[in-house]
Amino acid sequence: MKFVRFSVNSKISKGIIEQQSIKEVRGDIFAEWEYTGGEYLTKEVKFLAPLEPNQIIGIGANYVSKVEERPATLPDIPVFFFKPTSSVIGTDDQIVIPGEIEQVKFESELAVVIGKKAKKIKESEVFDYVFGYTVANDVTAPQYFHEAGQWTIGKAFDTFTPLGPVIETKLDPSEIRVKARVNDIEKQNSGTELLIVPIREMISYLSNVMTLMPGDVILTGSPLGAELIGAGDVIECEIKEIGTLKNSLVNVKGSVTTS
Repeated sequence: MKFVRFSVNSKISKGIIEQQSIKEVRGDIFAEWEYTGGEYLTKEVKFLAPLEPNQIIGIGANYVSKVEERPATLPDIPVFFFKPTSSVIGTDDQIVIPGEIEQVKFESELAVVIGKKAKKIKESEVFDYVFGYTVANDVTAPQYFHEAGQWTIGKAFDTFTPLGPVIETKLDPSEIRVKARVNDIEKQNSGTELLIVPIREMISYLSNVMTLMPGDVILTGSPLGAELIGAGDVIECEIKEIGTLKNSLVNVKGSVTTS
């Protein structure tokens, strides 16, 4: 199923995409929900971020350029970071470049959406706790990284976590490719076999550090090819089985309010 959040006639709703229409649902998508009977054409609505995350956890530096470069042993402590939920926007919203800088970095990623409370789970159990997957753009302003290695400010600005366009619940994450295009020029195109810390190990590790809850979003890392882009550029992050997350960039003076 492809779950979406959308707005139409100033009303925010949830639904499931079936062909070119959206069937509206109500309730908790992670627990109990039902169809309302409402139905809309996809072209009639504005797509929002497909969920309002409980929390957002990212993993850094998690791709190699070819399988042969994967390390023989996984790092004892993977590089994780948090992003604020206030940074979330949807497809077609604007990414706002902050302050006096002129460029930010895009990072196209597969995002995992947790569906059940997960605490100290085994690697073999991980996918029992996954609700689905979406596309993320882990926008970053490396100019704001602290010299001691602190990343938070550089990843925390409003609009710095586009998500969408849908949550796909039927997906084999081992068989997808993570892509990105800037102004229609391909910049990233890698399969998840190039992940350094695979999804099973990643989520199991996190669940042994903290309790993961329904609605948590885990950014699994970005392939090689990410680069700085600026105002006027259009970035498209794509996973074919999920869809395309498209955003344009503006500087802070040229920004408009996003939904």
